[in-house]
Amino acid sequence: MDMDAARKALVQESRELLADMEAALLRMERDGFDEEAIHAVFRAAHTIKGSVGLFGLDHVVKFTHGLETVLDEIRSGKLAPDSAMISLFLGCGDHLTTLIDGVEENREQSAEEDVQGLALLERLELLNPKAHKMGKDRSALVASKPLEPKVEVIESHKGDVTADTWHISLQLSHDVLRAGMDPLSFLRYLASMGDILFVDLLDDTIPVASDMDPEELYLGIEVQFKSDATRKQIQDVFEFVAEGSAIRILPPHARIDEYLEFLMAMPDSQERLGEILLKCGALTPNELRQVLERQHLAGEKKESLGKMLVSESIVPPVVVAAALQKQKATRDKSVQESRIVKIEAQKLDVLIDLVGELVIANAAARIAATAEGAKRSLEAIASLTTLVEGIRDAALGMRMVPIGEVFQRFPRLVRDLSKELGKIVELEISGAETELDKSMVDRLADPLTHMVRNALDHGLETESVRTAAGKPGQGTLRFNSYHETGSIVIEVSDDGAGINRDRVRKRAIERGIVSAEQELTDREILHLIFEPGFSTAETVTNLSGRGVGMDVVKRSIEALRGEIELESEEGVGTILRLRMPLTLAIIDGFLVGVGDRSYVVPLDMVVECADRPAPGAKDPRSTGIVNLRGEALPLVRLRDHFGIKGPDPVRENIVVVEYGGRRAGLVVEKLYGEFQTVIKPLSRLFAKVPGVGGSTILGSGEVALILDIPAMIQRIERMQGGYAAESATLARHEPKELAHAR
Repeated sequence: MDMDAARKALVQESRELLADMEAALLRMERDGFDEEAIHAVFRAAHTIKGSVGLFGLDHVVKFTHGLETVLDEIRSGKLAPDSAMISLFLGCGDHLTTLIDGVEENREQSAEEDVQGLALLERLELLNPKAHKMGKDRSALVASKPLEPKVEVIESHKGDVTADTWHISLQLSHDVLRAGMDPLSFLRYLASMGDILFVDLLDDTIPVASDMDPEELYLGIEVQFKSDATRKQIQDVFEFVAEGSAIRILPPHARIDEYLEFLMAMPDSQERLGEILLKCGALTPNELRQVLERQHLAGEKKESLGKMLVSESIVPPVVVAAALQKQKATRDKSVQESRIVKIEAQKLDVLIDLVGELVIANAAARIAATAEGAKRSLEAIASLTTLVEGIRDAALGMRMVPIGEVFQRFPRLVRDLSKELGKIVELEISGAETELDKSMVDRLADPLTHMVRNALDHGLETESVRTAAGKPGQGTLRFNSYHETGSIVIEVSDDGAGINRDRVRKRAIERGIVSAEQELTDREILHLIFEPGFSTAETVTNLSGRGVGMDVVKRSIEALRGEIELESEEGVGTILRLRMPLTLAIIDGFLVGVGDRSYVVPLDMVVECADRPAPGAKDPRSTGIVNLRGEALPLVRLRDHFGIKGPDPVRENIVVVEYGGRRAGLVVEKLYGEFQTVIKPLSRLFAKVPGVGGSTILGSGEVALILDIPAMIQRIERMQGGYAAESATLARHEPKELAHAR
């Protein structure tokens, strides 16, 4: 068995369950007791315990069992959850996360983890006396070595059948093994609730070797079980495999009619059920004879009792044949059904890289066919281009995941920090279904965490301060995300105190970030908080005052080719807005030329293209602003921006771009059209070149720079300064509107 793969599967499943557990607990704390929520928490703990038990991880099983016991008492109505109890459960979830991290690293439990776990179990024991058992019966059934799958045989034996003896018949789904479940684990868990007196297997439905699927389960299991457990508790043992399975439980002292109904309901099995019930002591020979006589009178069985007890099935052969045919049809249908396949992110990265090379090779083939004038080749390449675009979109789509994967970790953070700060805060999340590249989702967690901590510490006020200001005592922190012009926008906003600009400017002067004589716009003052080492905190706490925070956010976002915006109104609140590209791999671009150089503009940011008039006495280049149908459009001339030598061209074009609601014009000399762009990272030497976000390889083998439109728009605005004030005189410079062509 591949233990690395098994470990990864166990860790991934456990972390997903712990996330579900935390979400359910927070929902219950916010909305009050919810039966479905406590069931979700119990199912998560129960599943984790069963999974780690398969690998003999005693310390995890022991801890989870103590938690599960208390949760079961809540489910049954014997305990009423309160805020302190939910906090304890959240702490247990954190400890389980630590233990799962240890499983991932394949290390033993540390002394500190052991002490922490015992302390939590003692607190659980105070809630419920049953918690002191902590899985003693369970620990005897699992191996002591971590991550060694255990296979054991539970010996069948006869015993005196008392009033608390149940008969359990398991016809598990054929797909139970494929779903990662081990039937033996259910028997192990059942043994922790009582004594297994008898086990027999129904193996008559095993097909010949040539027809056997090693991932399917063909065995039925008959169990005689002695316990004081209730029917509900026994049913709960098998709740995770109930769908598609036939699980029948006969209570102690069941009536003859119940056994008859039980035998008649058994599907598809050719095993001698009467003999099994007789061997395990569930029925006496006389009781079995009564059952068969009633069945015979009903016309369901025509063979003699003697033959049945020796070799015959109590289910008619024609029924068996029909059931087997139905089983085959069900299996064929399940094969055709789509299934979710979990793939390592690294494998997807390799696929994206190969698709990128395919895009480049396709462009090279198109250029070669065009140069040779091969019409048939061009037609074939056109079809190939369509297929390549489809493969590209499908491959990129495989890496797109909902941004909610990041958002879901913040309810717990907001809860804990608000309690620590003594504030009442409600978290609102919208747009969690908006999709973003998986590689970016993973890297957004840290900057968003900084933003949340900053909003809770500096933005939102305490209840008394808010009430005195005429606000509701409870503050609100909002997450929102949506798509806009080829990018995803993530907003983190609050209804707190806002940013005091005078205080920010004063602190920046004290730290030497700006001079006292320097004049700053409102936007520039707000963006001082992104300067390294800047902080308005008076004292150093667990959350702030160390001068580390928003500058980290800015660097992280810019490293992802994103942009951060800040809006704030004192006394009303603050909005931090992140604009991120949808992907870091392949984009649709618009190829332009300046001199002998080529540049790529992200196509989703291109609004239109317009002709630029030939230079004259009133050359608008002197102002860098043109009148585009009554709108003042700031310009940047790429030839000047990148310092390209050579004579000025006779004719130029303007590519109008838009990002974040702001427009600008790029003055270029050639328009080549749309171009599939494989983004290649720049080396460290060119990483900080202004206005450049990456590079790509053209079909000709040449390298073209990808323009960073957000950075260029910012640069244009800084260069133009008050270009809006100049728009009043724009008509004198250029009386005619630009002719344009889309």
